[in-house]
Amino acid sequence: MNSIATPWLWGSFAVIVIAMLTADLLYQGCKGATTMTFRQAAACSLIWVTLSLAFNAGFWWYLKGTLGVEVANTQALTFLTGYLIEKALAVDNVFVWLMLFSYFGVPVQYQRRVLVYGVLGAIILRTLMVFGGSWLVTQFQWLLYVFGAFLLFTGLKIAFSKDDGGDLADKQLVRWLRGHLRMTDTIKNERFFLRNNGILYATPLFLVLILVEISDVIFAVDSIPAIFAVTTDPFIVLTSNLFAILGLRAMYFLLAGVAEKFSLLKYGLAIILVFIGTKMMLIDLFHIPIAISLGVVASILAITLLINLWVNQRAAR
Repeated sequence: MNSIATPWLWGSFAVIVIAMLTADLLYQGCKGATTMTFRQAAACSLIWVTLSLAFNAGFWWYLKGTLGVEVANTQALTFLTGYLIEKALAVDNVFVWLMLFSYFGVPVQYQRRVLVYGVLGAIILRTLMVFGGSWLVTQFQWLLYVFGAFLLFTGLKIAFSKDDGGDLADKQLVRWLRGHLRMTDTIKNERFFLRNNGILYATPLFLVLILVEISDVIFAVDSIPAIFAVTTDPFIVLTSNLFAILGLRAMYFLLAGVAEKFSLLKYGLAIILVFIGTKMMLIDLFHIPIAISLGVVASILAITLLINLWVNQRAAR
């Protein structure tokens, strides 16, 4: 797998991610079983975005000094495009988590712990998927066309699907998990397991954690191929993906109270997937520059949010 990154860049990224995760876990430990306020979630989201942009600035500065300003500009813009795509598609994760917590009646004060472990699991799974996907694309270039067709199909499916949420907490899957796990009927504190008469039982909170991890794998199947339309460099694919994932917990609490106000966002995400899928399928016929891709994705998100705001204001009147 060819990458522009040096061992120094890989090591720096690993140190940054470990430091950020450690700080987040320590903060979680200090807060205990409490929830974030909207103001705290907004502040944390701003911090995560700022750190991501600061990393990209450092990435640009390093490449400028080693490979020249032209390469630095191209690669930094590629990271920014990938980060924006992953951040936009991650919003769907948040909506699914909201529905799962609502479906299983998870108290707000216990949701933080599920999200912490959910994000940790997502980081591990996505790292494996990124390296696996990069290797496959390197060995079988035609897979880019398969990814493109899949994204095109997924975008159209999202645009025309109903918002009934019935598939989010798949009853058949839940029944299977309950049948293969010793489970309690109620959630007690924020524990995933309880011991009763010497026998270990899983709580419904552990079931929710499993479904959160499964939902992330499902969304990763969409989001990781999407960034391959921008670059196949595993370093940029992984860094942009993980920086988008690291801020997901704060984004969840930021959107938890206003999710219903973004009902049209799924159409914007669907258009983005259709655009990216089309770009991948035309990759050998017509190359869309990174700057144009970034502009298209940002414009689609901005227009969707503005239309959503206008519809909300009309509904309020």
